[in-house]
Amino acid sequence: MRFVKGHGTENDFVILPDLEGRLDLSAELVARLCDRRAGIGGDGVLRVVPSKFVAEAERYAAQAEWFMDYRNADGSLAEMCGNGVRVFARYLVDAGLATAGEFGVATRDGVKRVRLGMAGDVTVDMGRPKVLGESRTWLNGREYRGLNVTIGNPHLACVIDDPVTELDLDAQPRYDHAVYPDGVNIELINPVGDHAVSMRVYERGSGETRSCGTGAVATAVAAAHASGEKTGVWKVRVLGGTLKITLDADTSYLTGPAALVASGEYHDIVI
Repeated sequence: MRFVKGHGTENDFVILPDLEGRLDLSAELVARLCDRRAGIGGDGVLRVVPSKFVAEAERYAAQAEWFMDYRNADGSLAEMCGNGVRVFARYLVDAGLATAGEFGVATRDGVKRVRLGMAGDVTVDMGRPKVLGESRTWLNGREYRGLNVTIGNPHLACVIDDPVTELDLDAQPRYDHAVYPDGVNIELINPVGDHAVSMRVYERGSGETRSCGTGAVATAVAAAHASGEKTGVWKVRVLGGTLKITLDADTSYLTGPAALVASGEYHDIVI
């Protein structure tokens, strides 16, 4: 099985080209691929498959030739991944499957327009974030309240006073299962300057990651809400770097790096 390894602000992915739509990607296989000791290692898997071969993406084929079949590290399906779609787009251009410029990528959250050159940052139109009220999480014996935000996938974005650098995110923070029956990505946020915040994230199905693109958008929404704003440009500092989020009246944009770092062949041996 051929693979490429890539990352966006150190949120890393195993990329699997499946140009004829033949790969049977089970949850167990995904988990083995993402295992950092016995596999390749990654926060998730990006299967590159033509939209026309995927039942859930066929209706997008005229708008987006390629479907990003994203799986979390535990093998579970995810609707969207902001860092992943940037890496996915960089792979398409690098592999000659798409031309640099602007094009659509089909996801389980619809078609995302991406813009990129032959090198440099990638920008994604993430759509309009939806704020669905407030909720809370419990971590390290403390309760934190935040915004319930969906960017295609669910987020609980909490602007807090406690330093995020001192939080223990080894275990899943508790949350309200009645609000998030399918799990939730949880962001803990500190303001660090004018339109700048620091964020750590615990992603459902993957644990704490070095970065989360959809989480960065949710973070900017929560920071803007806390400051009484609705639009603007925000810098979100994550463990793996910095992302730029642009909020306007109609949509949101995520801009950041996407790097391909290795390629090879995976031998799926189960002992």
